[in-house]
Amino acid sequence: MTTTVPDVKTDRAADCEIHSVHPEAVARAEAALPDDALIERATTLTKVVSDPTRLRILCALALEDLCVCDLAVIAGINESTMSHQLRHLRALGLVTFKKVGRIAYYRLANDHVTRLIADVLEHARAM
Repeated sequence: MTTTVPDVKTDRAADCEIHSVHPEAVARAEAALPDDALIERATTLTKVVSDPTRLRILCALALEDLCVCDLAVIAGINESTMSHQLRHLRALGLVTFKKVGRIAYYRLANDHVTRLIADVLEHARAM
């Protein structure tokens, strides 16, 4: 499926025809905004899931727990690179792992991550 992105210079239908600021609406929106630290953390998370390799990892882990070797095959990267990606995802609290003998099995950290991945994919399908 091909998605066409409107050209900002030619698609003016969404622009206001007059310039008018609504102070009450602006005040409500500003008051409801999360603080800057939360915005930064959320932005970092969206950057992480915008990487195709990391999104593949998270999608695979949404199905079941997997070890580094299995994830490397699924993502088409070597195990060293996969370990690096998983460290990054762990540091952001997106994945966790459990050791079974000498093997570490990774999983999504919580239901929030599962819903995030499901919502991103659902929205992309609807585009």
